[in-house]
Amino acid sequence: MGFPLVSALMRLGVKSTTTDQAPINSITLFVVLLCFCIVIGHLLEKSRWMTESVTALLIGLCTGIVILLNTEWKSSHVLVFNEDIFFIYLLPPIIFNAGFQVKKKRFFQNFMTIMLLGAVGSFISFVIIWLGSLQLFEKMDIGFLEMNDYLALGAIFSATDTVCTLQVLNQDETPLLYSLVFGEGVVNDATSVVLFNAIQRFDLSHINSTIVMEFIGNFLYLFLTSTLLGIAVGLLSAYIIKKLYLGRHSTDREVALMILMAYLSYMVAELFDLSGILTVFFCGIVMSHYTWHNVTESSRVTTKHAFATLSFVSEIFIFLYVGMDALDIEKWKFVSESPGTSIGVSSILLGLVLIGRAAFVFPLCFVSNLTRKHQIDKIGFKQQVTVWWAGLMRGAVSVALAYNWFTMSGHTQRRGNAVMITSTITVVLFTNVVCGLLTKPLVRWLLPQHKHSGSIMSSELLSSEMSLAMPLLTNGDDPKWDMAGDRIPRRTVLRMLLMTPVRSVHYYWRMFDDSFMRPVFGGRGFVPFAPGSPNVDIVHQSVLGEQQIVE
Repeated sequence: MGFPLVSALMRLGVKSTTTDQAPINSITLFVVLLCFCIVIGHLLEKSRWMTESVTALLIGLCTGIVILLNTEWKSSHVLVFNEDIFFIYLLPPIIFNAGFQVKKKRFFQNFMTIMLLGAVGSFISFVIIWLGSLQLFEKMDIGFLEMNDYLALGAIFSATDTVCTLQVLNQDETPLLYSLVFGEGVVNDATSVVLFNAIQRFDLSHINSTIVMEFIGNFLYLFLTSTLLGIAVGLLSAYIIKKLYLGRHSTDREVALMILMAYLSYMVAELFDLSGILTVFFCGIVMSHYTWHNVTESSRVTTKHAFATLSFVSEIFIFLYVGMDALDIEKWKFVSESPGTSIGVSSILLGLVLIGRAAFVFPLCFVSNLTRKHQIDKIGFKQQVTVWWAGLMRGAVSVALAYNWFTMSGHTQRRGNAVMITSTITVVLFTNVVCGLLTKPLVRWLLPQHKHSGSIMSSELLSSEMSLAMPLLTNGDDPKWDMAGDRIPRRTVLRMLLMTPVRSVHYYWRMFDDSFMRPVFGGRGFVPFAPGSPNVDIVHQSVLGEQQIVE
């Protein structure tokens, strides 16, 4: 098995870009490596340290070394990075699946905190990295960066890596942390891309109050319109599938329509120069809330696994390529003339990332805690440390933005640009490998899971349900709230009734959703009825039993 792979690597290494066979060889090798990453990732599933992203990075590095040896140090990769391919084909399924799989109730319960960390926090980190690099690089006398380059560095390194976050935190073990870091990561990536696009549009070499106001206005416009577009496309897909009910004749049609509508939301956003990341994320949330319940049972299973599989393969592909491209000789030739400069730039950027993240995580978590009434809902210091550490990882978005700004079609033309690209790759590799490997042990050390974690989680779920249902209780006699024979005292219930608002935001949303939205767009409990369809029984059960289920 090993000899054919080595010979393939040799053929790929000495390939000429003019031969017709080269693309086939390149794609074949990548498919083999993807399969290899999946198998190795499965074998390391129980590891305390390794994640899928770190595994793919290391395999990419090893593959790049083999190719380098077989090409006599001429090339380390078989494909040239194209940021358009990343943003158009690889990123959409990752972000959409994140929105499609997210636990909506917990996400929107922490929505204000997520927006604080994702939007306001990204801007704070952007400013610190921009001003810090401006002051420190000028003292190093690098001399090849202009004002817009420093601003671009702020946007590039303020983007966290949502993909790694999904792999190092568990949604069931640490639901609050997962919701905060994951939600912040998605909003953070979108904010960084919007900031990056705004920097490309505006001439910020001479900043004044007018330009700052236009910059902020453009940012808010892109943020709001991108979100509304994602919601609109998600509702449109739900309405079409509910009215036509394609599953009566072909489940393939409704599955295809869901996938294409999801991708359409991203492409329409890019067509109108909006944030495709925000658009496709909120489209995923809306489609999981309405559209997914309007299709047949077989289509639900198919779409859920199809979106997860596309996201999974895209994630591995990205990190595999980043690992291979880290050894690109073209870029390191420029840096080899002054390795001290490259090391200094990488160290400064890494330090600014650490400081920039700490500068907003702890203050904004403090502000968020002021708005949380109950002590159990507050974000503790250990949780804040975990949020800070888990969000340090920089990944594919940072690499793609750096290539977009500092290269021409994947090739580096100037020494200064090469230093920035290699420094970006160095920071990405360091934060992914070091932070990625240490995050799981850190979470276990700071937030240990007790032996009776199942009972603890059930009690947390019970307390969460009680906080929603408590306004509806008249006394403490409901057996649902009895745990191990210990009934909640009436005085406690009365006191909680007096302290708890009679109506919550979630209550009014459910009222509005059940009265206006679900009858039009479908959803749980409003599955379309079609005689003779494969899920007639499921329809009756949904209508009778699922309306009261809280998502």
